[in-house]
Amino acid sequence: MTCRTLTPRQTLLRSIAVLALSAMGAGTSLADTRSVETAYGPVTVNGQPERVVTLYEGALDTTLAVDANPVGAVITRGGSDVADYIKSRAGDIAIVGAPAETNIEAVISVRPDLILAAPRTNEQQYQLLSRIAPVIVSDVPMFQPDSWERETRLFAKALGKEEAAEQVIAKVESRIGEVAALVAARIPEAQRDATLVRWMPQGPLVMAEGLFSASILQAVGFRIDDNDLVEEGRPHSEPLSLENLSSMDQSWVFLATLNEDGDKALEAARQSPAFARLDAVEHDRVITVSGQLWTSATGPLAVLAILDDIEAAVTAIQP
Repeated sequence: MTCRTLTPRQTLLRSIAVLALSAMGAGTSLADTRSVETAYGPVTVNGQPERVVTLYEGALDTTLAVDANPVGAVITRGGSDVADYIKSRAGDIAIVGAPAETNIEAVISVRPDLILAAPRTNEQQYQLLSRIAPVIVSDVPMFQPDSWERETRLFAKALGKEEAAEQVIAKVESRIGEVAALVAARIPEAQRDATLVRWMPQGPLVMAEGLFSASILQAVGFRIDDNDLVEEGRPHSEPLSLENLSSMDQSWVFLATLNEDGDKALEAARQSPAFARLDAVEHDRVITVSGQLWTSATGPLAVLAILDDIEAAVTAIQP
């Protein structure tokens, strides 16, 4: 008898087939079945998923916010684990890839019964993942003020946690009101213009006005201006030179870095005369924030963490 060695691709496909067959064996009543509208059409989800893989930071955020059970996630942009703001809640979660690169074998190994994928998941990847478990790809338009809220409701429906989602959204809205009142009380209207910047080794990137965290700043009363440096549909500008730093200047600059390389580049830039001349620097209104949270994350827990940062910055203003 001849033993044939399977290729890595054949092994992968066999693993997917075995996982799919085991999932079919789980009995679920029709009452527990629901249809979720996604970017690739309606997807049927059975029962309340117990082993959720999230391939998108916003999906992990929502899954934890509604007390579902994520067993796999991707690393945060520029990092080697999930984002710091959410790490303690995620616990010892399996890492199954990066934002732009999913490790299919790692996904299979955690035996998911639901996969929450990134909005930009292509059809080939979607079809492959769908052989493992139902896949939810968000159809919510990006760079809209309510994108995070709509995605929260979408993922919560797939998770069977719609009531919990409404409770956490209400908590966020209440917190937005509190911080907005603080901004109104402590910052004169004429001084509420702000820019959100991510500092990279190549230079600073001005983030789009419609970016998630920028929309939170606007919700509490800041005016965000990217000075037309960001092309429509893009998340940020091209890197600015030190000579052009004035184009990002506002009364407030919320300044994010993603990793140690960005930190070093920012520290070097702080020594330059161009940086020292910024209005926000002169008035001590450059607020250093986490790039993982402010320029990569999304979801209700991220909103609450960003609101905490804003509250701390505004509270620190000297009267």
